[in-house]
Amino acid sequence: MPDKNPFPTQARAVIIGGGIVGCSTAYHLAKLGWKDTVLIERHKLTSGSTHHAAGLVGQLRSSANITQLLGASVQLYDTLEAETGLASGWKMNGGLRLACTSARWIELKRQATTARSFGLEVQLLSPREAQALWPLMDIADLVGAAFLPTDGQVNPSDITLSLAKGARLRGARLFEDTTVTGIEIEQGRVAAVLTSAGRVACEVVVNCAGQWARQVGALAGVNVPLVSVQHQYLITEAIPGITRGLPTLRDPDRLTYYKEDVGGLVMGGYEPNPRPWAVDGFPDNFNFQLLQPDWDHFQPILDLALPRVPALAGAGVKELINGPESFTPDGNFIVGPAPNLAGFYIGAGFNAFGIASGGGAGKLLAEWIVGGEAPFDAWPVDSRRFGAPHTDVDWVRARTLELYGKHYTIAWPGEEHVSGRPLRRSPLYEQLKGQGAVFGEKLGWERPNWFAAAGEGARDEYSFTRPNWFAAVARECQAARERVALFDESSFAKFQLSGRDAERAMGWICANDVARPVGSLIYTQMLNAQGGIECDLTVARLASDQYYLITGTGFATHDFDWIARHIPAGLDARLTDVTSAYAVLALMGPHAREVLATLTRDEIGNAAFPFGQARRLQVAGAPVLALRVTYVGELGWELHVPVEFAATVYAAIMSAGAAHGIANGGYRAIESLRLEKGYRAWGADIGPDHTPFEAGLGWAVKLKTLQPFMGRTALEQRAGSPLKKWLCTFAVDDAAVMADGSPLVLLGRETIYRNGERVGWLGSGGYGHALKTHIGLGYVRRAAGVTREYLTSGSYELEVATERVPCALHLGPLYDPQMLRIKA
Repeated sequence: MPDKNPFPTQARAVIIGGGIVGCSTAYHLAKLGWKDTVLIERHKLTSGSTHHAAGLVGQLRSSANITQLLGASVQLYDTLEAETGLASGWKMNGGLRLACTSARWIELKRQATTARSFGLEVQLLSPREAQALWPLMDIADLVGAAFLPTDGQVNPSDITLSLAKGARLRGARLFEDTTVTGIEIEQGRVAAVLTSAGRVACEVVVNCAGQWARQVGALAGVNVPLVSVQHQYLITEAIPGITRGLPTLRDPDRLTYYKEDVGGLVMGGYEPNPRPWAVDGFPDNFNFQLLQPDWDHFQPILDLALPRVPALAGAGVKELINGPESFTPDGNFIVGPAPNLAGFYIGAGFNAFGIASGGGAGKLLAEWIVGGEAPFDAWPVDSRRFGAPHTDVDWVRARTLELYGKHYTIAWPGEEHVSGRPLRRSPLYEQLKGQGAVFGEKLGWERPNWFAAAGEGARDEYSFTRPNWFAAVARECQAARERVALFDESSFAKFQLSGRDAERAMGWICANDVARPVGSLIYTQMLNAQGGIECDLTVARLASDQYYLITGTGFATHDFDWIARHIPAGLDARLTDVTSAYAVLALMGPHAREVLATLTRDEIGNAAFPFGQARRLQVAGAPVLALRVTYVGELGWELHVPVEFAATVYAAIMSAGAAHGIANGGYRAIESLRLEKGYRAWGADIGPDHTPFEAGLGWAVKLKTLQPFMGRTALEQRAGSPLKKWLCTFAVDDAAVMADGSPLVLLGRETIYRNGERVGWLGSGGYGHALKTHIGLGYVRRAAGVTREYLTSGSYELEVATERVPCALHLGPLYDPQMLRIKA
């Protein structure tokens, strides 16, 4: 029902788009007290993609918080009809997921363990048990299945209209048949939305425009990296034996999914050769419309489905739906504030998960807007995870189509994507490629993951046991631990903060003390108002008015945006991204000083150049900013080299290092080495949900000073209370194997048990090649508080792919806990 009130001239928040996510956001904003919320829809509610969505509601994802977000959708859908009086079609009939190969069965068991880690009920079933829940399916090729009893399905249009009614009941206003024509920006923040019905001044704009979100974003100069892809599913007439309570079914080895629909079935799939839509723009007035059915393109999916559900062969067909939907280049949706524009938020790109995500995503957006910060760590879907490659729609489309085609393929550990590559290359790319480098990609950067020796295939071969790069990574780790290794880390994001107030700005943003002498190197976190870790980086003080900041490749956009937003108003402090100006070569290992000393006349002994310092050196004729720091736990330097000197410096180091057995190293070796040393990784081990004290990083917080800093108040308020979680290291004996005799592999998300009770999960997992042990980092959680005595008095196990293995808990690093090697 359209809003009959006059069109407003101002509102606190304007939501653009009347699909499920827009209506959910309006509902939750109004519920939180933002009654002056206006939703604008260019045609009618649900007229974009929502009206033709399939309506499956699954919950399990690889992130605990995103799984809980989907759980919030289920909780809302379970009660919404009673609240609004509008039927939603919601039913909690459970969801089945099938496995037809041994590899898929391992994946399914790992997913079951992940579900248990996150507190989601899951049951592993035999083929016969699965058939008992879904009698019409043939199980001849079935290995097993997983059943999630709290999954379900819903009618997409009905649930959206119910949310819309709930929003109106709480005071929000919704206007249909209104086109957004522009967005006004004043002094770096949104000021108004221009529409066919007039101008609406506002504090906040929320872009929930679905497939049109990229165009709406462009009105504000905001990039929203999504494209439209055709998606087809079949609706049958009634089929004997189909009951209303039939679970949803996903059959990934056959690329298909099913749900009950009025006694018949909805059957769709994700083909490996998807077809894009609206490549050259959207047709006018594409509302409540579908594309022409493409039976030839759908036939391979149907051919895969018929052996699983033979009854389909004789079923009448009501319709083949071909409805375009928005997809993203990493398969995750886009939620949160737009970088570099205050007051502009995004909720789009749901990759056919919009109905399942809608309730929880709207709640997340509303709480983010009202609170000024995300209510929990939403990094997997954060709009600031994208970067330079994602501004090019052709690159986005190529990667998105690849990810669509992989929707139901096995998600292999360490899997890399191939489209749109190579794009961003270090100056050393060709040299490293010639030496056997096997590259991975992050934010468009080609990065050496490992190096194949002569006679080894320079390509990834994926596995749930030990992959083909295992031995190569072991060699690289051995070089770093026993001799010397060189790592190309040029993709690191690098910023400069300059100005007469640079120290004041950094002092407020950084949890550690950065008011140190020129030449100091400081490891610090940047905290949110709750004391959670928003950024984790290294800071070098280059001058009284200049700092140099280094952070992870994938965090370039996020960290730059966080820092820029939190520089106090009125300060003379300018942030500049200098990533492309410098290559980074990390020279690491017990012989690193001997190698570097042959290439510079500058003094690099411990007295002249101690750990935690930054110096400018001349190395092989090149001006270099050298940082005495490590992420692998060895003596070494990060050499930040102007890009035009990088090839020369690399060649000189390799030549000088030959006598010391120098080796190239890749990122997979770095991961193994950092786990041995217990170094944290943001996004896995630390993030906005974790304080420095919970993460064992309290030593890097300046609470003993009187300096104010962001997050200080929250940390002080918690100071007298026991920690609710404590990051620990877990080690599993190298001889541990799975029940089938295959080697144990830790990947992260394995469940932690203390004395038989579930107490957490691993954030990171891997193999320590130097220590020859399996290593994981994870938080032990306890509502009553976690103490050292509690931790050390327990007996621990890890659940790996549903099997439990004994492990040892450690409160410090396994390797060089006294830091003797680093400070040598």
